[in-house]
Amino acid sequence: QVQLVESGGGLVESGGSLRLSCAGSGRTFSSDAMGWFRQAPGKEREFVAAISWYGGATYYANSVKGRFTISRDNAKNTVYLQMNSLKPEDTAVYYCAAGVQGSITRVERYDYWGQGTQVTVSS
Repeated sequence: QVQLVESGGGLVESGGSLRLSCAGSGRTFSSDAMGWFRQAPGKEREFVAAISWYGGATYYANSVKGRFTISRDNAKNTVYLQMNSLKPEDTAVYYCAAGVQGSITRVERYDYWGQGTQVTVSS
């Protein structure tokens, strides 16, 4: 059974940092681009960041560029999202995704999703 499991979410003050992890199991994701998305209450799921299979190319939403960093460790089948200078508007459930075909920013292009981890940023 293919699974993606996120961890590292929590409550943090504005300006703080968190590091999210997403561990894959059931198959190797080393040949897949992987992404992070988020969904705030009452809003659609939105693209946050993505990374190529070899880690050499990264992509970010404008809202997080310069504050968030995506990385991966293929030996551990894991992708990370380092989030710095967090703002209250970053509050959301964060999801990792894999198995993308086509546009890396499109939710519907990913085959595999984790269950999500809550990130709450207090003002």
